[in-house]
Amino acid sequence: MARITAGVSCSHVPAIGVAMDTGITDQPYWKPCFDGFVKSREWMKENTPDVIFLVYNDHCTAFDASCIPTFALGCAAEFQPADEGWGPRPVPVVKNHQKLASHIAQSLILDEFDMTIMNEMDVDHGLTVPLSLMFGEHGPDDEWPCQVIPLAVNVVQYPAPTGNRCYNLGKAVARAVESFDEDLNVMVFGTGGMSHQLQYKRAGLINPEWDKRFLDMLVNDPVAASKIPHVEYLREAGSEGVEMVMWHVMRGALKESAREVHRHYHVPASNTAVGHLILENV
Repeated sequence: MARITAGVSCSHVPAIGVAMDTGITDQPYWKPCFDGFVKSREWMKENTPDVIFLVYNDHCTAFDASCIPTFALGCAAEFQPADEGWGPRPVPVVKNHQKLASHIAQSLILDEFDMTIMNEMDVDHGLTVPLSLMFGEHGPDDEWPCQVIPLAVNVVQYPAPTGNRCYNLGKAVARAVESFDEDLNVMVFGTGGMSHQLQYKRAGLINPEWDKRFLDMLVNDPVAASKIPHVEYLREAGSEGVEMVMWHVMRGALKESAREVHRHYHVPASNTAVGHLILENV
């Protein structure tokens, strides 16, 4: 039987990918950010899963205003790195575990979650940056160390799903994985955030106090964290802070007793607060 062993939350700032791709991670500006992932990469080498179920948001590469699915599940055999305006990132093609992805799709829909099934989709920095942070630099001729099932969540065009909906979706993902009869080690990633705003008068907003409280709640009181309303994300974490609803999918997929093994928080990376957790099921 497949099992979920751990969850990872991670910011997916595009400039982090640029820093890695251009070899400037040791520069004084970037080093404190990347130092927080040294332990994460060591842990990942020791606990490499068979499959990662990776929750992220598309940044107008696979989707635009003509089609905005709330939840889009990748079921293709592979996913090419997207060209976000300056060429695709020089990273490996993402390979899917199609049998598990199809099983999850069926299970979620029969569990009354309406999923959009994607049989063709490019993946942008929202998905590739967390993989690079956790696995280290991999070139386009390499392969990622495990297969990846992408779940794109709309947090770009209002209304985004609520934290509670995402938390319950995580529980449904856990039920789906645990009902798959192949022996697989599965991890769930929730990506995006933390506090940041990209436009208008509050552009550049970062709220470390709120971010750190959110990290504590996510670990120790995930149900309460899932009840945070959209307006609080907007007010306290900026217009793009709502990306953190995707972390609730990860947390919902784990046991409430999941154990924190690593935490990292750094300000800033570009114009964003970087947050990171590793939680293990016990």
